[in-house]
Amino acid sequence: MKIEALKMLPVKGTLTGTSAVDSSQQPEKAFGEYLKDALTSVNNLQGESRQASLNLAAGKIEDVAEVTIAAEKASIALQLTMQVRNKVVDAYQEVMRMQV
Repeated sequence: MKIEALKMLPVKGTLTGTSAVDSSQQPEKAFGEYLKDALTSVNNLQGESRQASLNLAAGKIEDVAEVTIAAEKASIALQLTMQVRNKVVDAYQEVMRMQV
């Protein structure tokens, strides 16, 4: 069984407390790009789960645990995506209820 490393973004900040921007740094990705990457990742997990199930049915995989783990990873990723979507919709509705 393959164990994957955690994919964590490095913490970016300055230790000196200066707020000067270094122009040689690459610009950070926009929120839309992060969202697109996350949705692509969830879609890939769903595809891997589907393929693992098909491989199990075809007899190419003998370890049921691999298929179960792939299915759970896809399920948890989808549940997280739905919860984030629900929070975004709630925040949007709250902003729309504000009186100007």
